[in-house]
Amino acid sequence: MQRIVRALGCCALVASLAACVITRQQTAQPHPEPNPHEMAVHRFEQVNGRIDNMGHHIDTRVNEGHYPPPEGGALRRRLDTIRQEAHDMAAQHGGGLTGDEQRVLNQELDTAAAAINR
Repeated sequence: MQRIVRALGCCALVASLAACVITRQQTAQPHPEPNPHEMAVHRFEQVNGRIDNMGHHIDTRVNEGHYPPPEGGALRRRLDTIRQEAHDMAAQHGGGLTGDEQRVLNQELDTAAAAINR
């Protein structure tokens, strides 16, 4: 009986040590670096997605009567201008944006969002 208890204890100890070794080996592997071009394209997609969301928000607010259609049209044109700027910037970098360009566009979008949500 004591031999069985000792054998089970040893098995449990060996299993826990094996789990520690496996966990350390898995976490020690380096993570691959992200592709800079993919990151730039992702930033461009984020800006475009934000512009799309804001456009839907404008449509909703006009339809609910929060402001008249001409004012909604002016806000839409403002978003179209920002979208064109984003496309122009992306064209210079193979379809993506640098971090600084994304920051500038997001600042413009923040200003537009304040006008939309007033």
